[in-house]
Amino acid sequence: MSDNRALVRISKDREESARQCAAFILDRLRHAIAQRNIATIALSGGHTPKLLFSKLAASGFDWSHVHFFWVDERCVPPDSDESNYKLAQQTLLHPARVPNANIHRIRGEMPPEEAAAAYVEEIRNFFHLGPHELPVFDLIHRGIGADAHTASLFPGEPLIHDRAGIAAAVWVDKLKSHRVTLLPGVLWAARCTVIQAEGQDKAEPVYNVLYGPEDPLQYPCQIAARDPERTVWFLDQLAASKLPQSSLSEPASRTSASSQTR
Repeated sequence: MSDNRALVRISKDREESARQCAAFILDRLRHAIAQRNIATIALSGGHTPKLLFSKLAASGFDWSHVHFFWVDERCVPPDSDESNYKLAQQTLLHPARVPNANIHRIRGEMPPEEAAAAYVEEIRNFFHLGPHELPVFDLIHRGIGADAHTASLFPGEPLIHDRAGIAAAVWVDKLKSHRVTLLPGVLWAARCTVIQAEGQDKAEPVYNVLYGPEDPLQYPCQIAARDPERTVWFLDQLAASKLPQSSLSEPASRTSASSQTR
Protein backbone atom coordinates (compact mmCIF):
# COMPACT_ATOMS: atom_id res chain seq x y z
CA MET A 1 0.00 0.00 0.00
CA SER A 2 1.23 3.45 -0.83
CA ASP A 3 0.79 4.74 2.74
CA ASN A 4 2.66 1.74 4.18
CA ARG A 5 -0.05 0.90 6.74
CA ALA A 6 -0.06 -2.85 6.15
CA LEU A 7 0.22 -5.44 3.44
CA VAL A 8 -3.20 -6.11 1.92
CA ARG A 9 -4.04 -8.87 -0.52
CA ILE A 10 -7.37 -8.60 -2.33
CA SER A 11 -9.00 -11.62 -3.95
CA LYS A 12 -12.02 -11.76 -6.24
CA ASP A 13 -13.99 -13.97 -3.83
CA ARG A 14 -13.79 -15.84 -0.54
CA GLU A 15 -12.58 -19.04 -2.24
CA GLU A 16 -9.53 -17.37 -3.74
CA SER A 17 -8.89 -15.43 -0.55
CA ALA A 18 -8.88 -18.61 1.54
CA ARG A 19 -6.53 -20.27 -0.94
CA GLN A 20 -4.12 -17.34 -0.87
CA CYS A 21 -4.25 -17.17 2.91
CA ALA A 22 -3.63 -20.91 3.27
CA ALA A 23 -0.61 -20.73 0.97
CA PHE A 24 0.84 -17.85 2.96
CA ILE A 25 0.30 -19.61 6.31
CA LEU A 26 1.95 -22.79 5.06
CA ASP A 27 4.91 -20.76 3.81
CA ARG A 28 5.30 -19.11 7.21
CA LEU A 29 5.08 -22.45 9.02
CA ARG A 30 7.73 -23.97 6.75
CA HIS A 31 9.95 -20.98 7.44
CA ALA A 32 9.55 -21.38 11.22
CA ILE A 33 10.22 -25.11 11.12
CA ALA A 34 13.33 -24.59 9.01
CA GLN A 35 14.65 -22.10 11.56
CA ARG A 36 13.58 -23.67 14.86
CA ASN A 37 12.34 -27.20 14.02
CA ILE A 38 8.95 -26.21 15.43
CA ALA A 39 6.12 -23.81 14.56
CA THR A 40 3.39 -22.28 16.69
CA ILE A 41 0.10 -20.88 15.44
CA ALA A 42 -2.91 -19.41 17.27
CA LEU A 43 -6.23 -19.83 15.48
CA SER A 44 -9.40 -17.74 15.54
CA GLY A 45 -12.99 -18.90 15.17
CA GLY A 46 -16.15 -17.52 13.61
CA HIS A 47 -17.50 -18.28 10.14
CA THR A 48 -14.69 -16.86 8.00
CA PRO A 49 -11.88 -19.39 8.69
CA LYS A 50 -13.91 -22.54 7.91
CA LEU A 51 -12.88 -22.58 4.25
CA LEU A 52 -9.29 -21.70 5.16
CA PHE A 53 -9.09 -24.56 7.63
CA SER A 54 -10.38 -27.01 5.02
CA LYS A 55 -7.73 -25.89 2.55
CA LEU A 56 -4.99 -26.24 5.16
CA ALA A 57 -6.23 -29.75 5.99
CA ALA A 58 -6.18 -30.76 2.32
CA SER A 59 -2.67 -29.41 1.72
CA GLY A 60 -0.78 -32.59 2.59
CA PHE A 61 1.43 -30.57 4.95
CA ASP A 62 3.40 -32.43 7.64
CA TRP A 63 1.83 -31.09 10.84
CA SER A 64 4.03 -33.07 13.25
CA HIS A 65 6.14 -29.98 14.05
CA VAL A 66 3.24 -27.51 14.32
CA HIS A 67 1.60 -26.69 17.66
CA PHE A 68 -1.88 -25.19 17.70
CA PHE A 69 -3.24 -22.65 20.17
CA TRP A 70 -6.32 -20.42 20.12
CA VAL A 71 -6.65 -16.65 20.00
CA ASP A 72 -9.88 -16.87 21.96
CA GLU A 73 -12.65 -19.22 22.94
CA ARG A 74 -16.23 -19.06 24.07
CA CYS A 75 -16.85 -20.58 27.48
CA VAL A 76 -18.72 -23.60 26.17
CA PRO A 77 -17.90 -27.34 26.06
CA PRO A 78 -15.62 -28.50 23.23
CA ASP A 79 -18.51 -30.29 21.51
CA SER A 80 -20.66 -27.15 21.38
CA ASP A 81 -21.42 -25.69 17.96
CA GLU A 82 -20.25 -22.34 19.38
CA SER A 83 -16.80 -23.70 20.22
CA ASN A 84 -13.89 -22.32 18.21
CA TYR A 85 -12.03 -25.52 19.02
CA LYS A 86 -14.82 -27.66 17.54
CA LEU A 87 -14.69 -25.74 14.26
CA ALA A 88 -10.94 -26.27 13.98
CA GLN A 89 -11.17 -29.88 15.11
CA GLN A 90 -13.77 -30.79 12.48
CA THR A 91 -12.32 -28.88 9.55
CA LEU A 92 -8.55 -28.94 10.17
CA LEU A 93 -7.14 -30.88 13.11
CA HIS A 94 -8.98 -34.19 12.62
CA PRO A 95 -8.86 -34.29 8.79
CA ALA A 96 -5.15 -33.38 8.83
CA ARG A 97 -4.43 -35.91 11.60
CA VAL A 98 -2.69 -33.37 13.79
CA PRO A 99 -1.17 -35.18 16.81
CA ASN A 100 -3.13 -34.64 20.03
CA ALA A 101 0.06 -33.58 21.78
CA ASN A 102 0.27 -30.62 19.39
CA ILE A 103 -3.19 -29.27 20.32
CA HIS A 104 -3.35 -26.74 23.16
CA ARG A 105 -6.99 -25.72 23.43
CA ILE A 106 -8.67 -23.34 25.84
CA ARG A 107 -10.78 -25.36 28.29
CA GLY A 108 -14.03 -23.56 27.63
CA GLU A 109 -15.99 -26.02 29.75
CA MET A 110 -14.28 -24.72 32.89
CA PRO A 111 -15.36 -21.58 34.80
CA PRO A 112 -14.00 -18.58 32.85
CA GLU A 113 -11.33 -17.47 35.33
CA GLU A 114 -10.12 -21.04 35.80
CA ALA A 115 -10.04 -21.62 32.04
CA ALA A 116 -7.97 -18.47 31.56
CA ALA A 117 -5.54 -19.43 34.33
CA ALA A 118 -5.15 -22.94 32.92
CA TYR A 119 -4.49 -21.54 29.45
CA VAL A 120 -1.89 -19.12 30.75
CA GLU A 121 -0.17 -21.97 32.58
CA GLU A 122 -0.18 -24.15 29.46
CA ILE A 123 1.36 -21.35 27.40
CA ARG A 124 3.97 -20.57 30.08
CA ASN A 125 5.00 -24.21 30.28
CA PHE A 126 5.14 -24.72 26.53
CA PHE A 127 7.18 -21.59 25.81
CA HIS A 128 9.29 -21.94 28.98
CA LEU A 129 8.44 -18.40 30.04
CA GLY A 130 9.83 -16.48 32.95
CA PRO A 131 7.56 -14.51 35.32
CA HIS A 132 7.23 -11.41 33.11
CA GLU A 133 7.80 -12.90 29.66
CA LEU A 134 5.27 -13.14 26.85
CA PRO A 135 5.05 -15.94 24.28
CA VAL A 136 6.13 -15.22 20.73
CA PHE A 137 3.91 -17.12 18.30
CA ASP A 138 5.22 -17.73 14.82
CA LEU A 139 1.82 -16.84 13.44
CA ILE A 140 -1.42 -15.50 14.87
CA HIS A 141 -4.51 -15.84 12.70
CA ARG A 142 -7.20 -13.26 13.44
CA GLY A 143 -10.52 -12.03 12.18
CA ILE A 144 -12.39 -8.76 12.48
CA GLY A 145 -15.95 -8.22 13.63
CA ALA A 146 -18.48 -5.81 12.17
CA ASP A 147 -17.77 -3.65 15.25
CA ALA A 148 -14.00 -3.89 14.58
CA HIS A 149 -13.38 -6.29 17.48
CA THR A 150 -10.65 -8.91 17.22
CA ALA A 151 -10.00 -11.95 19.39
CA SER A 152 -12.54 -11.39 22.21
CA LEU A 153 -11.44 -7.80 22.68
CA PHE A 154 -14.55 -5.71 21.98
CA PRO A 155 -14.80 -1.91 21.79
CA GLY A 156 -14.48 -0.34 25.22
CA GLU A 157 -12.90 -3.42 26.84
CA PRO A 158 -10.40 -2.23 29.52
CA LEU A 159 -8.10 -5.17 28.75
CA ILE A 160 -7.27 -3.50 25.44
CA HIS A 161 -4.72 -1.51 27.46
CA ASP A 162 -3.11 -4.64 28.96
CA ARG A 163 0.31 -5.25 27.38
CA ALA A 164 1.66 -7.41 30.23
CA GLY A 165 -0.78 -10.30 30.55
CA ILE A 166 -1.00 -13.43 28.42
CA ALA A 167 -4.70 -14.32 28.51
CA ALA A 168 -7.77 -13.43 30.54
CA ALA A 169 -11.45 -14.14 30.97
CA VAL A 170 -13.79 -11.49 29.58
CA TRP A 171 -17.52 -10.86 29.77
CA VAL A 172 -18.95 -9.64 26.46
CA ASP A 173 -22.03 -7.77 27.59
CA LYS A 174 -23.51 -7.20 24.11
CA LEU A 175 -23.47 -10.98 23.53
CA LYS A 176 -24.08 -11.98 27.16
CA SER A 177 -21.13 -14.31 26.79
CA HIS A 178 -18.11 -15.36 28.85
CA ARG A 179 -14.94 -15.85 26.83
CA VAL A 180 -11.20 -16.35 27.24
CA THR A 181 -8.88 -14.32 25.03
CA LEU A 182 -5.21 -13.67 24.36
CA LEU A 183 -4.26 -10.15 25.41
CA PRO A 184 -2.76 -7.30 23.35
CA GLY A 185 0.84 -7.86 24.45
CA VAL A 186 0.75 -11.36 22.96
CA LEU A 187 -0.89 -10.12 19.76
CA TRP A 188 1.82 -7.47 19.38
CA ALA A 189 4.62 -9.98 20.05
CA ALA A 190 3.77 -12.40 17.23
CA ARG A 191 6.34 -12.83 14.49
CA CYS A 192 3.56 -12.68 11.91
CA THR A 193 -0.14 -11.82 11.97
CA VAL A 194 -2.71 -12.79 9.36
CA ILE A 195 -6.08 -11.03 9.41
CA GLN A 196 -8.93 -12.45 7.33
CA ALA A 197 -12.12 -10.61 6.39
CA GLU A 198 -14.84 -11.23 3.86
CA GLY A 199 -18.22 -9.77 3.01
CA GLN A 200 -19.74 -6.31 2.68
CA ASP A 201 -20.40 -6.02 6.42
CA LYS A 202 -16.64 -6.01 7.02
CA ALA A 203 -15.89 -3.19 4.55
CA GLU A 204 -16.41 -0.31 6.98
CA PRO A 205 -14.55 -1.85 9.95
CA VAL A 206 -11.64 -2.82 7.66
CA TYR A 207 -11.43 0.78 6.45
CA ASN A 208 -11.65 2.15 10.01
CA VAL A 209 -8.93 -0.17 11.28
CA LEU A 210 -6.54 0.61 8.44
CA TYR A 211 -7.33 4.29 7.83
CA GLY A 212 -9.21 5.54 10.86
CA PRO A 213 -7.64 7.40 13.78
CA GLU A 214 -5.37 5.31 15.99
CA ASP A 215 -7.86 4.29 18.67
CA PRO A 216 -7.74 0.59 19.62
CA LEU A 217 -10.33 1.16 22.36
CA GLN A 218 -12.83 2.00 19.62
CA TYR A 219 -11.29 -0.23 16.94
CA PRO A 220 -9.64 -3.14 18.83
CA CYS A 221 -8.54 -4.82 15.60
CA GLN A 222 -5.99 -2.02 15.21
CA ILE A 223 -3.84 -3.95 17.69
CA ALA A 224 -0.86 -5.20 15.64
CA ALA A 225 -2.82 -4.59 12.43
CA ARG A 226 -0.91 -1.82 10.67
CA ASP A 227 2.65 -3.13 10.76
CA PRO A 228 3.71 -3.73 7.13
CA GLU A 229 6.63 -5.90 8.25
CA ARG A 230 4.59 -8.38 10.28
CA THR A 231 0.91 -8.13 9.31
CA VAL A 232 -0.85 -9.31 6.17
CA TRP A 233 -4.55 -8.82 5.46
CA PHE A 234 -6.47 -11.24 3.23
CA LEU A 235 -9.70 -9.70 1.93
CA ASP A 236 -12.28 -10.51 -0.68
CA GLN A 237 -13.47 -7.67 -2.93
CA LEU A 238 -16.51 -6.94 -0.79
CA ALA A 239 -14.50 -6.53 2.41
CA ALA A 240 -12.03 -4.31 0.53
CA SER A 241 -14.69 -2.21 -1.21
CA LYS A 242 -14.17 0.93 0.92
CA LEU A 243 -10.38 0.97 0.73
CA PRO A 244 -8.60 3.53 -1.46
CA GLN A 245 -7.77 2.35 -4.96
CA SER A 246 -4.07 2.23 -4.09
CA SER A 247 -4.86 -0.60 -1.67
CA LEU A 248 -6.34 -2.71 -4.44
CA SER A 249 -3.15 -2.94 -6.48
CA GLU A 250 -0.92 -4.55 -3.83
CA PRO A 251 1.25 -7.03 -5.76
CA ALA A 252 1.16 -10.58 -4.41
CA SER A 253 4.91 -10.87 -4.93
CA ARG A 254 5.57 -8.22 -2.27
CA THR A 255 3.77 -10.27 0.35
CA SER A 256 5.75 -13.37 -0.54
CA ALA A 257 9.04 -11.49 -0.52
CA SER A 258 8.24 -9.90 2.83
CA SER A 259 7.54 -13.29 4.36
CA GLN A 260 11.06 -14.42 3.54
CA THR A 261 12.77 -11.55 5.35
CA ARG A 262 11.68 -12.35 8.89
